[in-house]
Amino acid sequence: MLYGNESISHYTRSNITIWMLMAFQAGVLNMGGFMACHRFVSHVTGFATFFGYEYSLRDRGHAWGMLVVPLFFLFGAMVSGYLVDIRLKLHKKPRYYLAYAVIFVLTLLATFGGWMGWFGPFGLPLEEDRLGYLLLIVLCFTCGIQNGTITSVSRSVVRTTHLTGITTDLGIGLVRLFNKNILAAEHQELLESEHKATFMRIGIISMFVLGSVVGGFVFPVAKFWGFLIPAFTSGILLVSMIYFQIINPRKKNS
Repeated sequence: MLYGNESISHYTRSNITIWMLMAFQAGVLNMGGFMACHRFVSHVTGFATFFGYEYSLRDRGHAWGMLVVPLFFLFGAMVSGYLVDIRLKLHKKPRYYLAYAVIFVLTLLATFGGWMGWFGPFGLPLEEDRLGYLLLIVLCFTCGIQNGTITSVSRSVVRTTHLTGITTDLGIGLVRLFNKNILAAEHQELLESEHKATFMRIGIISMFVLGSVVGGFVFPVAKFWGFLIPAFTSGILLVSMIYFQIINPRKKNS
């Protein structure tokens, strides 16, 4: 992934490191959104559920807000599509560094915007402070870019901002491994890949949970400053992408 190679191996060390770091980052972001305004930011299904709930209470303002916010997850995925997916399809080098630059800037915006009061007081539910919608928009947009980027480069094998799909894949993969004696003769190559995929899925789930745990301890104390954690992790990835996609190729050509 770091080199923009279209025929990447799904389970190289660099790719797995990036996926795990981004799953940790997503766990922190989700916990931050939940503790700041009582909503999970990458759970689009949850927004649809809240829409139904708020609509049934005749609170149409919150109901439509619950539909508008996840649109920014969609917009974020579209941005990553232009920066990564379309360029891969055209056999051009994907601009990972731009995708991570946007994520880095957005996490800084969540940090300093919260400090400046743009999103209202930390911890108030949306029912009491509608400025929280601005924070949800920023975080949903961030998660959309992250998930779209990883989905494109992994060919839809990996998701890092929510666990439903990857938990489903883990369940199917475990059944394959439990029945490897039956499948071995005809599907040996599939089983070898499934071992790597199973450990990768367990790792992503574990890192997401770890990010949530860390966020659970940090945000009650640091409040909006807790978003410096995903700013730091996305900053690391941004510097790595700039080095491997821009600086290192120039050194080779000089």
